[in-house]
Amino acid sequence: MAVKIRLRRMGKRDQPFYRIVVAEEASKRDGKIIENLGYYQPKPEKVQLDRPTYDAWIKKGAQPTDAVRKLIGTPAA
Repeated sequence: MAVKIRLRRMGKRDQPFYRIVVAEEASKRDGKIIENLGYYQPKPEKVQLDRPTYDAWIKKGAQPTDAVRKLIGTPAA
């Protein structure tokens, strides 16, 4: 079971916001999630993240997507 930390799209058309979630790699973009870690709101740009939980998932082997890595500001693995 490969686990990814990725964005889940929410909101209305032309007004998106995203939740930063932990999900299985094979699940759909808006499918079943394991845990919610925070959110990203593009307008106005705002990012909130539960950093200790994020770090715990990284230690367990979860891989963040490029978009999440760029938002959080962590270097590529």
